[in-house]
Amino acid sequence: MRIEADLDRCVGAGQCVLTEPALFDQNDEDGRVVLLATEVDDGDDSAVAAVREAVHVCPSGALSLVDDR
Repeated sequence: MRIEADLDRCVGAGQCVLTEPALFDQNDEDGRVVLLATEVDDGDDSAVAAVREAVHVCPSGALSLVDDR
């Protein structure tokens, strides 16, 4: 599964980083999201659940999880 971030929508709230710091970080200059990984193994249920939670808590809707199957 592919993780996408729309940097034009990101408001730098950092909720994704608080939810899953192994996959998300913030740009030091403007606080917008930095993807530390662009894919998550769809067989890893805990990783997929963590990304779904980060997508859910993003206040600007800048994150998405895309299933390419």
